[in-house]
Amino acid sequence: MTSIGLIASLGILASAPIQAQEPPAPGPAPAERVTFFEGSVRPILERHCLDCHGGGEKIRGGLDLTSRAGALEGGDFGPAIDEEFPEASLLLEAISYEGLVEMPPSGKLDPAAIDVLTRWVEMGAPYGDDPADATAPAPPAEVDDRARVTEADRAHWAFRPVERPEVPEVEDPDWVLDPIDAFVLDRLEQEGLGPAPDASRATLIRRLSYDLTGLPPTPGEVDAFLSDESPGAYEALVDRLLASPHYGERWGRHWLDVVRFAETNSFERDRDKPSAWRYRDYVIDAFNDDTPYDRFVREQLAGDELDGPTAESIIATGFYRLGAWDDEPTDPLQARFDELDDIVSTTSQAFLGLTINCARCHDHKIDPIPQRDYYRFLAFVSNLEPYSYEPDHILTEIASPGERADHARAVADRRGREQAIDEELAPIEQTLLAAVPEPRRSNLERGSFEQRRHVLDGIAEAELSAVELARYRSLIGRWRAIPPVPPLPTALSAREPGPEAPQSYLLIRGSAHAQGDPVEPGFPEVLGAADPLLPGPSAGASTSGRRRALADWIASPENPMTARVMVNRVWHYHFGRGIVRTPSDFGVQGSAPTHPELLDWLAAEFVADGWRLKPLHKRIVMSRTYRMSSAGDPEALAVDPQNDLFWRFDLRRLSAEEIRDSMLAVTGALNPEMGGPGYYSEIPAAYLAGQSRPGEGWGDSPAGQRARRSVYIHVKRSLVTPILASFDSADTDFSCPVRFATTQPTQALSTLNGEFLNAQARDLADRVRGECGQAPGERVRRVLRLVTQRSPTEGEVARGVTFIDRAAAEDEVGPDRAFELFCLLALNLNEFFYVD
Repeated sequence: MTSIGLIASLGILASAPIQAQEPPAPGPAPAERVTFFEGSVRPILERHCLDCHGGGEKIRGGLDLTSRAGALEGGDFGPAIDEEFPEASLLLEAISYEGLVEMPPSGKLDPAAIDVLTRWVEMGAPYGDDPADATAPAPPAEVDDRARVTEADRAHWAFRPVERPEVPEVEDPDWVLDPIDAFVLDRLEQEGLGPAPDASRATLIRRLSYDLTGLPPTPGEVDAFLSDESPGAYEALVDRLLASPHYGERWGRHWLDVVRFAETNSFERDRDKPSAWRYRDYVIDAFNDDTPYDRFVREQLAGDELDGPTAESIIATGFYRLGAWDDEPTDPLQARFDELDDIVSTTSQAFLGLTINCARCHDHKIDPIPQRDYYRFLAFVSNLEPYSYEPDHILTEIASPGERADHARAVADRRGREQAIDEELAPIEQTLLAAVPEPRRSNLERGSFEQRRHVLDGIAEAELSAVELARYRSLIGRWRAIPPVPPLPTALSAREPGPEAPQSYLLIRGSAHAQGDPVEPGFPEVLGAADPLLPGPSAGASTSGRRRALADWIASPENPMTARVMVNRVWHYHFGRGIVRTPSDFGVQGSAPTHPELLDWLAAEFVADGWRLKPLHKRIVMSRTYRMSSAGDPEALAVDPQNDLFWRFDLRRLSAEEIRDSMLAVTGALNPEMGGPGYYSEIPAAYLAGQSRPGEGWGDSPAGQRARRSVYIHVKRSLVTPILASFDSADTDFSCPVRFATTQPTQALSTLNGEFLNAQARDLADRVRGECGQAPGERVRRVLRLVTQRSPTEGEVARGVTFIDRAAAEDEVGPDRAFELFCLLALNLNEFFYVD
């Protein structure tokens, strides 16, 4: 090495420990350093490093070692080269096998290779004769997020404030029953299309019943509606169904999909989440009570931080605890941030229709959401206690004053009864204890390790009279018969360790082990909201108040996302698709609204109506748009085959829960009991045998409990009721905004051969036998009426009778079994499975 090169190298090393400012990158590499890199360093990198860290498709852990800039930028664990303290570089730590990361994973390098790489790092890590590589500076400092988010970004339709548009004038105003119809018809007229004809009244009562309650109408309800020819008959039907407690069960199930509701933790053990069922009941009650949606939002995000929190608002914060949780992670710190990421993901998608979680490791690739915005959003919830098996971290006692008083009296009564028995037992116990020999010690003989048993038989030698012995046994029996005092009710809930929230940081590439700049709680910059005014720690406060600030911002009428997202969800569940087809993604990568003015008009009306959902439902189902038939039209099909313009009502298959509940309803077995702990549904032994702990984790509920609605089934992530799994029930590991209806061979197999379906067919046959006489035609007519909610034709009845006769003859079964087979056939009709 030349004297100039040696002096330059020594200068870098000597000045590094004491230099205060960022040292400059080394200048162009002299010939000797080029030769050293190309001849000694590059072969090591190519042989041991670049297969995984070679850039392009091969990059792993975010680390690109093909250039000096890539090495300085680093990967998941931070920069590979420390310019200020070269000897502390992560690269040297990794190849020395002295830290968290050990590289290469195939085995430690030989000492000579380690020495070469150490010398290379200490001379500034030159990368050969490419000046761009040799002099590449460290990555530039983060630019301000406001410079990244432009006015053009803010002009995206979903990020603009909601403004109530004027209702358009249409060429056929007589068709319009509600402003909704004017918006829909205006688009149709622009395309030269017309709406489908009105649906029949028989179709409408079935459609309404399923949409609002998830259950079929009874034959009596159908007859009453069809015979009521008054102008207000349809509106009266709507009001009755909205007032039904089954409405909350139906629409609460939709919300449970969105918030990934489950009652177990997933992963190998998949243990239960204590009292998770209370959140499910809270949601159902909130829908039935028509709780204003802004209140609904605040209770779930900050129910414990509201003024005057209630048991219901505490239960609502169980929202934070519903995600999957690994009770034995290999990297606990990373698992903690995975837990927080699940909260950020679900919160932003459910309430805001934004995929903020996509900015965890880098700036969002599509939407104007910088990585810093992700960590600012995460800072609102960073003070939450991590999920754990410790009750103090996840449970809150929610007893009312009356319940606490009753509990205290019950505890005092039990203690009093125990004390009275203890006093009577004391003399007898003294006699027994006095017979126990005095304790003594003895030494084991050398080498005497075989099993031995010693019996302390002094009690056996104690003399009790027959009267004393009988009294002793009587007292013990009385003591054991004292009923235990049930514990006070608790809720799975949000908990914080105190008002002081930890400092949050941007994590480089999302790695919990690579802290970047500190960040404070803040809202997405693209939405233009000012930074929140967070309360300072106050005496006696148990939480930071940050979640309250987040909840107030989301639930504000000025937030452009919240009302739009919710009214679109409601529209989606009524029509099978939203005005925005991506209900949880209103960003740039999501679908644009088919009717943007209608969406904003509904959002404005929703807020003006006090954020109440029942008026929104009524407005939608009273519209002419909702009352259209599903009849096709060749011209409209050619122009709009996907029905994006809503020129007709789309036929839809029943959801998994609707299928199971409808079978219970038509057999007459449905148990209307609401609320309480979930029950364990019917699951064949073969399914249970495949569990990680066969025979554990699934109870045996009574038959009456198993006939309750499906929303009350215990939701175990690793074990889904087969009939629900076959028909596309929600994936509980993530927020599920849309259930896509699939067609699979297992569906037909389960509905023809499954134990549950065959049991329902037998129950239906038993019901009809009890309601009808012996005439086969009357029985067939009754079955078809119950299953299809309409009067069957004479031809249909005749074909049913023929089926029963042929089944009895060809299958060589008795008439009762043949009738059960007909009932099974009826429960497999498309008319049963689909709503139009």
